[in-house]
Amino acid sequence: MLYPLLCLIVLFLSIVLWIYHWENPRCNGKLPPGSMGLPVAGESFQLFTLQYGSLFKTSLVGRQIVVSTDTDVNRVIFQQKGKLVQSWYMDSFDDIVGKENVLSSHGFLHKCLRNLILNLFGSESLKEKQVSEMEELTSKHLRLWSCQQPSMIYDFTVRKLSGCNNEKLRGCSSAFLDGLISFPLNIPGTAYWKCLQGRNKAMRVIKIMLEERRGTLTKKQDKDFLDVALEEMNKAGTILSEQTALDLLFALPFAAFESASSAVVLALQYLQSNPLALAELTCMERETKDSGITWKEYKSMTFTHMVINETIRLGNIVPTIFRKVVKDIEIKDYNIPAGWIILACTPAVHLNPTKYEDPLTFNPWRWKGRELNAGSKFFMGFGSGVRLCAGAEFVKQQISSFLHHSVTNYR
Repeated sequence: MLYPLLCLIVLFLSIVLWIYHWENPRCNGKLPPGSMGLPVAGESFQLFTLQYGSLFKTSLVGRQIVVSTDTDVNRVIFQQKGKLVQSWYMDSFDDIVGKENVLSSHGFLHKCLRNLILNLFGSESLKEKQVSEMEELTSKHLRLWSCQQPSMIYDFTVRKLSGCNNEKLRGCSSAFLDGLISFPLNIPGTAYWKCLQGRNKAMRVIKIMLEERRGTLTKKQDKDFLDVALEEMNKAGTILSEQTALDLLFALPFAAFESASSAVVLALQYLQSNPLALAELTCMERETKDSGITWKEYKSMTFTHMVINETIRLGNIVPTIFRKVVKDIEIKDYNIPAGWIILACTPAVHLNPTKYEDPLTFNPWRWKGRELNAGSKFFMGFGSGVRLCAGAEFVKQQISSFLHHSVTNYR
């Protein structure tokens, strides 16, 4: 009788000790205020009802997390170059997008991938090649919308990456998008399972495209991403592997489609309810009305850019950003241990009434006189710091072209 009793006492003390350590994590300094909630489950269900200020600790789905809605803290985090914090996503996200995707990469690999994207989608590339292409495609697709439902942004991005519109690749997109943010239950029939199946099909198509291009690679003036990636892979000492290139080719069309299409839908909704903004956007003066928009005109479309920024701010299109602490970091008299996750809550910054007057109102004029093309500690619509979105200019040009043709040629 004594032995079972001792076992129960030891088990009870072990549970008490485990709960104590869960509620009081080890730290070399002072952790931010907050509660760790229940063991493992943490405060996953109560996150947005917490009242610990702009910086607090908690636990979500078994992860020790510090949540920040503080603009200064977020700015410090985004300015880090991978020495103290690194970009982080759930394992299920990497399983879908790819282990070597540009969002989860660090250091030299991230710099390499970012430069490849900038070479294709950066401002100079847009200036020389893509303005007229996007103009032509936007006009064509708007005319077709009366009888079809084409995916303009996705098709254009795929064409810039691979030089063609692959029907098989487009067919994989629906299942992928439906399951991208879903519970990671890999059982046949679930959204997550369908998402993985869509990825596998898409990767097979992309690999065939890569192999076909590899056999016909020649030096040419008008290069797409397949050409650029293959040239980089053939360089001596390159860090770009075939798998990394495949992951990038898979992820980029979805990244452009998801952000640009969401912004377009919200912008049209906001403009519909704001006649003054719609009128100002419609009355843009042009040098030659019968020709396509030039690069000079695009850069001078100040009010269009103001509408885009306000749409992204109010619509909170940019998701909450996660960073993993790789070395103990001191912020505002608090110590955040290595291994913890920092959740930088950008929507809380974008809707902060102390930073934006009447923050729930669509008001493009609030951006008058402000910098429209860079991230700041009060606006992270395209990220910030060293991980500022490499395709930001590309996405904004797509949105601008669509909005211009929509409001000037259609009701």
